[in-house]
Order: sequence, then C-alpha cells, then structure tokens
Amino acid sequence: MRRYGKDADEDDIRNRPGRKGSRPRTRIRPKHEDAADAMILTVDRGRLTCLVDGGTKQERQVVAMKSRELGRKGVVVGDTVGVVGDLSGEPDTLARIVRVSERSSVLRRTADDDDPYERIVVANAEQMAIVTALANPEPRPRLIDRCLVAAYDAGMEPLLVLTKSDLASPEQLLESYATLGIRYVVTRQDELETAGAEAVREHLRGRTTVFIGHSGVGKTTLVNALVPERRRSTGHVNAVTGRGRHTTVSALALRLPPPPGAKPGSKKALDPGWVIDTPGFRSFGLSHIDPSRVILAFPDLEPGTVECPRACSHDEQDCALDAWVADGHADQARLYSLRRLLSTKEAHEGD
Repeated sequence: MRRYGKDADEDDIRNRPGRKGSRPRTRIRPKHEDAADAMILTVDRGRLTCLVDGGTKQERQVVAMKSRELGRKGVVVGDTVGVVGDLSGEPDTLARIVRVSERSSVLRRTADDDDPYERIVVANAEQMAIVTALANPEPRPRLIDRCLVAAYDAGMEPLLVLTKSDLASPEQLLESYATLGIRYVVTRQDELETAGAEAVREHLRGRTTVFIGHSGVGKTTLVNALVPERRRSTGHVNAVTGRGRHTTVSALALRLPPPPGAKPGSKKALDPGWVIDTPGFRSFGLSHIDPSRVILAFPDLEPGTVECPRACSHDEQDCALDAWVADGHADQARLYSLRRLLSTKEAHEGD
C-alpha cells in the first residue's frame, strides 16, 4: 500500500526524531563575530595559552584548544587568533580558538635539505635574533648563513647576538658579515645581569623578536637575563662533543620588562616588546626557500636581476648580476655575500 501520494515532497515525509530530538545538518558555520582577539604565547600538547586584551589593564592569559572547524590549520606561537567561550582566565577553564588571522611573517624550517615537510617555527615576528657563542661551543658560520637566508625569506630583520665574548674575540666573525650590514650586539657572561642585558634590550624595544640558535650557545640564559621574572631551565655544553643539550622544549613568547622611567599605564610600559624563545636545533633545512625572495634583502643588487634568465638562481654562469656589478652599480663584496648565502642551500651542514 502506498503511504504517500504521487506528488509527495519532503514536507510530506514524516521524520521520527530521536529521544534528544533531531536537527537538520547544514554547511553554514557560525561567524563568531563576538570572538575576542588574542596572541598565542605557547603551545603544549594541544593546549594553547593565549593573551586576551593584551596591552591593556584587563589583559589575562586564557587556556584554549583548536575548534574542529579549523581543520588541519596549524596554530603557532605569535599567531593572532579569535577565541570564544570562557575567557575569564580562571583555573580549569577552557576556551576555543575559532579563527587564525592573516600572518605578517612566517618563519619556516625543515629538518634537512631533503625533507619536504615544512615546520612553522613562529608567526608575526618582525626580527630574528641569531644567537651565536664565540667559544664553547665554537661559532658555526654556515649555520648563521642559513638562519640569515631564512630571515630574509620570511621578511624579518636579522640581529646577530654574540655571546661569551669573555672567552674569545668577536672581531673575526664580525668581519665576515660586515658587507651584509647586519646589526649586532656583543655580550659577556659576567655582564648579562647588568649592562649586557640592557644593551640587548635596546635592540628589542617595541618589536617581536624570535631567538634562534643551536644548543649550548646561551640563548635561554640570555632570555632569562632579559626577562628575569620568567626564568627557564638551562643546560651545559658537553666537554667531549662541544654540543649543548636541549633544555628548552617548546617555543614561548615573553614580554620584556618596561624600560626605565616608563610611566605606568603608558604604551611603553604596556607593550615594551616581546621575545620568543625557541628550542635549540642542530640543523636548519632550507628546502622551502625561494632564491627570488632572498634577493629582496639586497636592494642594491635587485635592479640587476631584470636581465637574468627565467628562474635564475643568481649563482650561475648566465646571471646578469655579474655584468651589473662589473659596470659599477654595486659592490663586488655584496654579490659575493649574496652568493655565499644562496650556496648554503646546496652545502652540507658543517662545511
């Protein structure tokens, strides 16, 4: 026996709701217009610590998790996100991250040059502080070059921070980077708690700076001196291998203390700058780097690439930069520095 007529439609179909009722499925997702903006401070096993209302007297830290609607979209330290739910910051509360804002910069790395998988280290940093010890362990210029390439590719301004100058002189290392015009600061172990830390802070005021360096160079020790109220554990250098041991296991964003004389409640006091401490690494893969983005860090050489062949690596026989420099448009030392950085992508670590 036919239950419905010949011209039946969906309104004639009887739905049998469950005990909890039924709700039609939809692809329309909520816009979360009431979501509060927050900055990601650290990520720990699926729980993300966010700073809500940062730079105001109402700022507070909230623990949140990614919402399902974000799918596989990653959230990293430095991201600006939208959060909903319990934003009180009280213990045992949990909010939800419902969107990730567009990033102004992204620092990526791969485990090695053959690894196709990119790892995002931090987002929205304006400056990269490359921390290098002058001794114990010895400097690794090739690794510094790789960090510089990554900084230029990400659109960050590099800052060279040389530690342990009480053990060795910085002159030789600084001379090799003089043509790049990189800003630098030299510190001593015995001055970090006083003038040394303040000299570094002057380069960080009002900016978000990510600290990069391999294990044992004193990166976390320096961060502890910069932000003494948030001390992180430190390790030591192995006397046999000359390598450090990983003690920082996750990236963490820390606000710098207000500068001396800043008025309470002023912009300088509420937003004096951020440092992002990252775990030490022993390699920095560059398989994701595009040479055409690195040349942007050399404005004196960039006009000379107009006549370059398509997909020129700027380190080959037909590169137009050779003729450009030979005609006196730029310094030969600058071209050498550019090609030295680009060659790090093909070189093996430790060369």
